[in-house]
Amino acid sequence: MASNIIHHNIALEIRDDRTIDSIQEEFAKEFPYLKLEFFTRTNSIANPNFKKIVKHNSKFIRECRTIHNNGTINILPNMSIATLEQNFKTEFGLSVQVLRKSGKVWLETTLTNNWSLAEQNRQGEELSMGHSG
Repeated sequence: MASNIIHHNIALEIRDDRTIDSIQEEFAKEFPYLKLEFFTRTNSIANPNFKKIVKHNSKFIRECRTIHNNGTINILPNMSIATLEQNFKTEFGLSVQVLRKSGKVWLETTLTNNWSLAEQNRQGEELSMGHSG
């Protein structure tokens, strides 16, 4: 049976001098069965919307965003994945995607991005029960 994880509102500070992994760790403390994946836009003229995953999480935020505002992104447990991803993009020029743990693998939440963060995390916990990883 899944445990009842109490979720709180969290405020992630976004600044150019923060590393990607520091933001991922803060997010994971509250949502351990979810993962924030960061993408960087390429400057390709052939495909300007192409994004590639940031492989080195020790990179600074300034290296993968298009809007260099400093500020705080408020994350609420009842917020949908789609809203969170859009807020990162519009407020800070960051392309992120939320992944959900399923056993030993991380799955995209594209088909369920209207679910809340709390629901996604609960589903990830249930799918990961009995798996070590």
